[in-house]
Amino acid sequence: MRTRTITAGLAAAALLTLTACGTDTEETKSVDAPPYKVVQQDTSGNSRTVTVEVDSTDRLEDVFNAVANDLTEEAGYHILINCSSGGTAKADNRLANGRKAVGNMGQAATGLKDGETEFKANEGRTCP
Repeated sequence: MRTRTITAGLAAAALLTLTACGTDTEETKSVDAPPYKVVQQDTSGNSRTVTVEVDSTDRLEDVFNAVANDLTEEAGYHILINCSSGGTAKADNRLANGRKAVGNMGQAATGLKDGETEFKANEGRTCP
């Protein structure tokens, strides 16, 4: 009887340990960013484009980080940040560009390491 109790206790402890190890996940942290709108996003392919519109040039890198933070499927992402006004049918009012690599396909598509991002604001741009 005592042997069964100890064995059952050890089995329960092992199960709890495995369960605890199995639930370790990296949480995605929210990024504080000014308002933005995703106006186009590719949902398939190894190289995907995400186009975002904003109403000002304030904290563009925070907008980029918020968008990039939500991109988790394996691919290479090209994030385009445009002003919501000031563009034409033929040319956007591009404020910034960025890239993010997720997985091996992301590395191949962007030249960045898995999980890396790159952001570049376009100098001298304005957005009302």
